[in-house]
Amino acid sequence: MDDGLAGSLQMGYERSMDLITSTDALAAACDRLSQHPFVTVDTEFLRETTYYPKLCLIQMAGPDPADAVLIDPLAEGMSLDPFMALMANRNVVKVFHSARQDLEIIWNLGGIVPEPLFDTQVAAMVCGYGDSVSYEQLSNDLAKAKIDKSSRFTDWSRRPLSDAQLTYALSDVTHLVKVYEALVSQLQANGRLEWLGEEMSILTSPETYQADPDNAWRRLAGRLRKSKEVAILMEIAAWREREAQSRDVPRGRILKDDAVIDIATSAPRSVEALGRLRTIPNGFERSRTGGEILEAVERALARDPATIPMPERSRGRNNTGSVVDLLKVLLKAVAEQEGVAPKIIATVEELEAIAESDDADVPSLHGWRRKLFGDKALALKNGQLGMVLERGRVKLREIAPA
Repeated sequence: MDDGLAGSLQMGYERSMDLITSTDALAAACDRLSQHPFVTVDTEFLRETTYYPKLCLIQMAGPDPADAVLIDPLAEGMSLDPFMALMANRNVVKVFHSARQDLEIIWNLGGIVPEPLFDTQVAAMVCGYGDSVSYEQLSNDLAKAKIDKSSRFTDWSRRPLSDAQLTYALSDVTHLVKVYEALVSQLQANGRLEWLGEEMSILTSPETYQADPDNAWRRLAGRLRKSKEVAILMEIAAWREREAQSRDVPRGRILKDDAVIDIATSAPRSVEALGRLRTIPNGFERSRTGGEILEAVERALARDPATIPMPERSRGRNNTGSVVDLLKVLLKAVAEQEGVAPKIIATVEELEAIAESDDADVPSLHGWRRKLFGDKALALKNGQLGMVLERGRVKLREIAPA
């Protein structure tokens, strides 16, 4: 063994792919990476049996391939403080692909959101690669690399990790270097680099990752119509979220979504009534949690209906359905013409809001989105813009005032 390899092993590296297993080795790697203008980052985790994702591996790389590293957060005595310090270093751009789940993990463990941030999936949407483009496609198109996906769904918590797992994991950040550089070049060439600002501000907001139990009801609220039902939903969903968090288990392990809805619509006030619900497991109604559910129902029924925040109903009423349909066609036409994914310009909910009001406070009526699409949407709605079909493509035509 040569002196260099021996020194690396002493510092906590394993295998030829630099699996870091000590805090000192991690600190040294992060110090090297902090000298670069950007670092690519990815994580491997499990969350099938837990509420919070269990971090199993961290991958990072810089412009120099020699700096690519794999970090074992499960190694005995490992502190992730050097990694968190690098994530907080504002002199280094942190590059992820489809960053939300990775950022959630970093927020949960370190209480920080990496900044400045660059999400290649979002950037690819701005560059016309479609909605939610995969890392494999971008690697193939921009880095001319094929990803071996055979290790994707392996158990990343088991040790030792195989060479195949480590090779796959490292490829998730090494090819991302070229993907990032290619996308930045495209964005600079078409003057759209600043378009990412709003999307990145959402991803870097701590509120994005704070799971507030009092807001858990909103995910299911669209299926309910009465204030009494929503009141019960708010109580039951909050109770379930707190239970899942405190026990670190998936919320479905506490109570399935269908059971939460059943309780909200039937409002059981006795053990017998709770037990009659088809979505409640046998005997559940007589357990401690069954009693807590009944208490939550009573709290909900005691609330003043006027204080219940009813969910927004789907827009598109008031005879605006046909307007929304036209706006969808316009959105697709603009997206094709400009080479941008429709999803990043406007959502269906935004189109419904625009159909109802010219003054709707939605992203597509602000900033670059307004210039690209919003002004055209208002013009179409108000009879100042028309659409015609020419050789199978939608073309826009200004309409002169009558």
